[in-house]
Amino acid sequence: MTLHVIDPVRIGTEQLPGGRLLGWAEWGPEDGVPVLLSPGAATSRHLGFGGEVVDGLGVRLISLDRPGLGASSPRPGRTFGDFADDIRAFAALRGLGRRPLMVGNSQGAPFALACAAAGVVGALAVVSGADEIAAPCFADALPDDLRGLVGLAVSDPAAAEQVFAGFTAQAMWDMVMSGSPECDLAVYRQPAFAAAYRRALDEAFAQGAAAGYARDTVLAMGRWDIELSDIDVPVDLWYGEKDTGHSPDHGAGLASRIPGAVRHLVPDAGGSVLWTHAEPVLSTLLKHAPVS
Repeated sequence: MTLHVIDPVRIGTEQLPGGRLLGWAEWGPEDGVPVLLSPGAATSRHLGFGGEVVDGLGVRLISLDRPGLGASSPRPGRTFGDFADDIRAFAALRGLGRRPLMVGNSQGAPFALACAAAGVVGALAVVSGADEIAAPCFADALPDDLRGLVGLAVSDPAAAEQVFAGFTAQAMWDMVMSGSPECDLAVYRQPAFAAAYRRALDEAFAQGAAAGYARDTVLAMGRWDIELSDIDVPVDLWYGEKDTGHSPDHGAGLASRIPGAVRHLVPDAGGSVLWTHAEPVLSTLLKHAPVS
């Protein structure tokens, strides 16, 4: 399928309490239903999704730079809970309502789950979400090299952060392109998407990997301090059947840990579900929007 990659229609930064900046980019009508996006690993606010459907659905999509990525100020030593606090403050400053909707993609998923557990968002779509691969149930399911990195992230997070601080935008591009199934490469190789993705990677690493990506990865790859059982809002999980890089069991165990979560397994799809199935992801999420 051919994707319509659309640049943001609005872009800016918001100053959080304490003075740090949080970068954001928006698509869709300004008076649309606010939907926050916690993007995937090492990508900036510029890589949104569903640009061709947000207007018709009445969605105001707001993609966010996590601390240390893109235009957002670093926050050394940050936790999942710190991110939830940032999003609560951002939503208040931008007038998005008490609990806006949210989408968490890939490595952005645990950060979005932290927001749901903290009561910051009113409903959540986890799309190709990174699972808690440090959980004991996955010990035998991981390849040896990944198992070693996970072990380091658990036993010595500071040392793991130093390892990940050596990553670059090119290294991330190469890893994704060499490890993705053909159904995903058909998306990633499209010239417009590839250009947007490369731009998002370059922006995400503009402050260096240590400022953002390294901390993100240690948090996502270690044991999560997120009380998933406390989540009391609707959660839909979306995984492609051919996606082997985000969750060894395609989110089955993750869904079982979240009260009332609904898992959608998309046939003949990989990790690019966010872009190939934007309309059903957003339409399902909108069903949980508060009635005005």
